[in-house]
Amino acid sequence: MTTDSRVKWDYTKLAATYTQRPPYAPKAIDRIVATCGKTAPRVADIGAGNAHLTVDLLSRGCLVDAVEPNEAMREIGMDRTAGGTVTWHVGIGEDTGLETGAYDLVTFGSSFATTDRPAALRETARILRRPGWFTCIWNHRDLQDPLQAEVEALIRAKIPDYGYGTRREDQAPVIEESGLFETPTVLREPIMHRVPVSDWLAAWRSHGILERQAGAQFESILADIDRHVLALGVDELEIPYVTVGWIAAVREGRS
Repeated sequence: MTTDSRVKWDYTKLAATYTQRPPYAPKAIDRIVATCGKTAPRVADIGAGNAHLTVDLLSRGCLVDAVEPNEAMREIGMDRTAGGTVTWHVGIGEDTGLETGAYDLVTFGSSFATTDRPAALRETARILRRPGWFTCIWNHRDLQDPLQAEVEALIRAKIPDYGYGTRREDQAPVIEESGLFETPTVLREPIMHRVPVSDWLAAWRSHGILERQAGAQFESILADIDRHVLALGVDELEIPYVTVGWIAAVREGRS
């Protein structure tokens, strides 16, 4: 397997630390899988990366086809899911290469914002059965938390116009404008993660949005975050996140 040449966002240098990112809220994953109404739904996990969401889907009895364009991330994901009911594929959200009308659920775990979203929705509608479901989710850092606010200030000291792109936008308009899905339901599940300091700092090294906007300042910003957090003199951190997502049924008769 190789990296899909059509990929726009290269996570090769970030892959090794991506696994340190916090997991999604279990209640959010339970709700997504339960929406299918099946005990063993067939799922296409698009932009599966290091299997961050794939692992959660497998643990709930799903049969998964994981699609990931980046070779480095895909190799880690394959190792993490070895022996599971999963098959890995090279592809992108806009062109998965998967079978038409074969899936009960199509998921984008932190990957929908890396796609041409209207094109990815058309591809999702193509591979879904009727009835079938689309979901996109992210873990959002709670920026009201004091530590998160302090880290945000460190970033903005060097990138004053730092932004999150479409990952923090309301995804409902683009879903509805596609004409392919019913009105989406919003998913919000807060979760508190207790993590070793070393893991939390390592996870910042997988932050693609920060890396792209920081450019040559990326390592300097990471060093600022390291110094600030290590100065707290603790071994673990309690970090609040919110798993945010949208769930929508594909419309009957559309593909």
